[in-house]
Amino acid sequence: MKKKGRGSRKRQKEKRTLRQKISSVLLWIFEIAVVVLFAFVLVYFFGQTRTNVGQSMELTLADGDRVLLNTLSYRIGSPERNDIIAFKPNGSSTSHTHIKRVIGLPGETIQIKDGMIYINGTVYLEKTDYPLMNNSGLADEPITLGVKEYFVLGDNRNDSEDSRYADIGLVNFDYIEGKVWFRISPFDSFGLID
Repeated sequence: MKKKGRGSRKRQKEKRTLRQKISSVLLWIFEIAVVVLFAFVLVYFFGQTRTNVGQSMELTLADGDRVLLNTLSYRIGSPERNDIIAFKPNGSSTSHTHIKRVIGLPGETIQIKDGMIYINGTVYLEKTDYPLMNNSGLADEPITLGVKEYFVLGDNRNDSEDSRYADIGLVNFDYIEGKVWFRISPFDSFGLID
């Protein structure tokens, strides 16, 4: 009888040990899955890269600068004035991504007169002292933005193809890829973008 009790306790102890090992392995798998999911979310929403093409965003970005996009901010909100955005003009899948600064928001009326930006008939004074624009393009006449439309300009105002020109035009919210927030190269300019 005593031998039978010892064998039963030994089997119970072995079962407990086996359950503990299985629990440890499952916990380890769960922790790895959480880390992988976190890394995926981080890269997907904050780590997509784009390259600035051309001089239209100089002084802020140079030709060839690589930047990171925040794609989450426009899933839960919408672009604000002065955000730098990446978008495909007219949703074209064959065009390269353009990077520009948001000036006009949905429902506003934009016009450029005497090199100055007017929003709803009032001169818009920017934080940065950009040169007066030589060409108002389509914004020579007032442009009223639709409920999902944004008016964008390059920071290099006199050498930028932007919402003043038909090839770019107004940017539909659906064609915005994300908010440009961080420069990753060249390394000497590494850091946040404002």
